[in-house]
Amino acid sequence: MPAPMMQTVRRTLLVTSATLASLALTAPASLAAPSPSPSPAASGSPSASVSPSGSPSTSVSASASPSVTPPANMSSLGGTRLGQAGTQVAIAGGAPVLPKDLTARSWIVADAESGDVLAAHNAHWRLPPASTMKMLFADTVLPRFPKSTVHKVEAKDLAGMGAGSSLVGIKEGETYTVHDLWLGVFLRSGNDAVHVLSQMNGGIGETVKDMNEHAEELQALDTNVVSPDGYDAPHQVSSAYDLTLFARSGLQKQDFREYCSTVTAKFPGETTKKKGKTSRGTFEIQNTNRLLSGDYDISQYPGIAGVKNGNTTNAGATFTGVAERNGKVLLVTVMNPEKTDHNEVYKETAALLDWGFQAAGKVTPVGELVAPKGTAQASAQPGANPSASEGSGQAGGAGDVSAKPVAGAVTESGSGGMWIALAITGGLLALLAGGGYLVNRRWPLPDLVRRRR
Repeated sequence: MPAPMMQTVRRTLLVTSATLASLALTAPASLAAPSPSPSPAASGSPSASVSPSGSPSTSVSASASPSVTPPANMSSLGGTRLGQAGTQVAIAGGAPVLPKDLTARSWIVADAESGDVLAAHNAHWRLPPASTMKMLFADTVLPRFPKSTVHKVEAKDLAGMGAGSSLVGIKEGETYTVHDLWLGVFLRSGNDAVHVLSQMNGGIGETVKDMNEHAEELQALDTNVVSPDGYDAPHQVSSAYDLTLFARSGLQKQDFREYCSTVTAKFPGETTKKKGKTSRGTFEIQNTNRLLSGDYDISQYPGIAGVKNGNTTNAGATFTGVAERNGKVLLVTVMNPEKTDHNEVYKETAALLDWGFQAAGKVTPVGELVAPKGTAQASAQPGANPSASEGSGQAGGAGDVSAKPVAGAVTESGSGGMWIALAITGGLLALLAGGGYLVNRRWPLPDLVRRRR
């Protein structure tokens, strides 16, 4: 067994005994936590609760935009402090203070592997998520279709998209592979790509139902899905806590890691006929995640490997990012900064990532990212069954388990990038699955995020 794998297994064994010892105290709260029910009058935001069927309850607010004041009552899932309004952090000796000038309505800094929440601000505030909802869409639908599947787009596939939707440029009558469509979802945040994949999945309604059911399985109880692309819709809400759960779950999938870390790719263009010859070119698309691609006023963040950004009228700017430094992997979600400077959501995310890497080991966690419901019955590793979680090629083939890191920034079409995404070793997953650990909430990512030169 390679040394890095052995170290990960040893680390997992060390935490197992302590986790099992606390099972009686932690499992009931995690597995049967009530859905939060903020007062519509207090929050002014869409506050539909998710019923077991995935449909919104009848006691929801019809307000289209959120209030600037968090509700008095929020979920305490993951820890009592996470349900409290305002900033929650427990700084010990030598720990840095939090960044100044953070203006987001909600944010969270968490260890992607252990699930420890290092700091949070209104973590369970239900807010419009914008296109960060596409993380849940991908985590739900991506395993269902092999990337080589070819689909010819019909008019119904592109129906019902909201005005001003972000588009990758899919054309009716053209054929695309599932791989092409996912590039459109992750890089250009294309609502057209989401709608085509949703139609392939049985339709918008079926996909929304599937997403709500998956959110409930992940214990993302602040979330109610109305539109799979994250477009503003009454009662469509999520939280910084839930978005982080979606990212953490999605990153267990090889293809998810590849797509969310890809910087540029070639996308199929329109078929043209000239002098009796038919041809179809391509055009370049670039990831709209500015911590990944950079911009004139912000640099690429060292160690970044995704995950997803969003921006709508009601949601403002939203973003979840994952990055690695010195073997530590952090997830940060930022929702709706009050400050409207260009790329502000990325600047606040970068500041929180910097703080998290400096504060790791020097702060007492204020909560945890809970594991999905099913993990209490088998293994806490979402990828413990490689055929189910990573795709074996039999049930969708959405990403084969590999012992090698995924070259996430280089697509099948040969497009360039600068990043290698998170990867999970197949042998390690098989070992952990065979071990049958109970309630071990650590999700090891042994081949962490590294920059490609």
